Amino acid sequence: MKSDAAKKGIERAPHRSLLYALGCTRDDMDKPFIGIVNSFTEIVPGHIHLRDIAESVKAGVREGGGVPFEFNTIAVCDGIAMNHTGMKYSLPSRELIADSVEIMAEGHAFDALVFIPNCDKIIPGMLMAAVRLNLPAIFVSGGPMLAGHLDGEKIDLSTMFEGVGAVTGGKMTEEQLTRLEEAACPGCGSCAGMFTANTMNCLTEVLGMGLPGNGTIPAVDARRRGLAKKAGRQVMNLLADDIRPGSIINSDAVYNAFTVDMALGGSSNSVLHLMAIANEAGADFDLAAVNEISKRTPYLCKLRPSGPYHIEDLDMAGGIPAVMGELKGLLKLKSRTVTGKTVAENIAGVKTLDSEVIRSVKTAHTATGGLVMLFGNLAPEGAVVKKAAVSPEMMAHRGPARVFDSEEEATKAIMNKKIKSGDVLVIRYEGPKGGPGMREMLTPTSLITGIGMDKEVALITDGRFSGATRGASIGHVSPEAAARGPIAAVKEGDIISIDIENCKLNMELTEKEIADRLAKLADFEPRIKTGYLSRYIEKVTSASTGAVFGK
Repeated sequence: MKSDAAKKGIERAPHRSLLYALGCTRDDMDKPFIGIVNSFTEIVPGHIHLRDIAESVKAGVREGGGVPFEFNTIAVCDGIAMNHTGMKYSLPSRELIADSVEIMAEGHAFDALVFIPNCDKIIPGMLMAAVRLNLPAIFVSGGPMLAGHLDGEKIDLSTMFEGVGAVTGGKMTEEQLTRLEEAACPGCGSCAGMFTANTMNCLTEVLGMGLPGNGTIPAVDARRRGLAKKAGRQVMNLLADDIRPGSIINSDAVYNAFTVDMALGGSSNSVLHLMAIANEAGADFDLAAVNEISKRTPYLCKLRPSGPYHIEDLDMAGGIPAVMGELKGLLKLKSRTVTGKTVAENIAGVKTLDSEVIRSVKTAHTATGGLVMLFGNLAPEGAVVKKAAVSPEMMAHRGPARVFDSEEEATKAIMNKKIKSGDVLVIRYEGPKGGPGMREMLTPTSLITGIGMDKEVALITDGRFSGATRGASIGHVSPEAAARGPIAAVKEGDIISIDIENCKLNMELTEKEIADRLAKLADFEPRIKTGYLSRYIEKVTSASTGAVFGK
């Protein structure tokens, strides 16, 4: 066992004395040491209950003959960090999470790991750590939040952000907004729609790293604790059978994840994170392949913010196994999973329990998937749009650019009603380097939706959009402005052409005009020159590669 390096032999007597100080017994020295990687924190609603989840995991590990040791990672709540400096730290936290898990696992010679994430960057950060360390490992998330209820309607966090726009547009009173804010988030769990956190927890299942139910069993459901205990027991089987993430997460697993992502209409951020995970795993996966997957994958589930259903509805309809069952003709069925079985074995005999929440291939909402990569002279390395959340009127759009060099500038213009029907808002210098940190911009997109212009106005950025965003919101434009990408050459009034069906994003300028403008630009001056973000700026790469650190 790897942990023998910290507990076996005469020379490890000092080590054992420290372990006895923790309450270990002599018998424990002959058992595997299992790291329980918990992202509990009291400032994130999705994580406030993770101590309970960890206790269930530890009970399962003990039943399986292991000795559990819990340690923590950081966790940023994107909703609380939104629209201020804090959002600059959200994506960069992903790399710190991966690094901190590596340090703790190697520093204490754990034999295997159980990961307990729940929210946006924590999940991919932990998945990156899992494949990097390649110790037997399993994931169990904290589960989704239930939808809120007010006046007979289901509501959630995206209702709140859009409510701000409704107040700004005179369609709602501040008193009504106050009633909403007190009801939208009824308790613990990751926010209730198919936003980034729930997208990634569902895709962890598809990647093969979580047990069935990982992505959809509600946080407050007793089955969630049962699943956590089962995960604790299962990690001992993975250790005994020497099943490691390196034999699970490969190009086929990433292919499966993107396929299910298309059927779910998941968050656009999933592209960023799956590419980062593939990079860490050494899995060769071309970003352009995302469109090929989208073209042959039907859109089966209209979940918030694209439709009326929440994750609790998806769970009751059969969850991710049922979705995969509908897609079995499109999946790599021989892929291995932490159940010890293949994908084919996991989904054998599964049934869809609600054919409106999870449609069949024959009754799909659309014949193609919910995410699309756009390419063109504005985004030579690609950009992403959540096609499932775009109204038919905006699938093709041509309009004048309204150029803003920060989210704050764009938000101010929207709130001051300076945006006109047909405009294309360009928000730049918000990429991985430029932001820095590639902020999610749910505030401007929600304002546009709230004032009723989401079918008239497009937004384009080298930053990111929240999984709760809807409308013609195109993010991850690569190369970013800070790297002299073409988006830096856009001027006020330039005509921009968007063709989502044909995967095109162009500005109506010649290549020479773009090159001449870029040549005249001053060198990029980082906005932050101290602390972690200054080091992040130096290391981070393009969104098209997952915004990972350069090798």
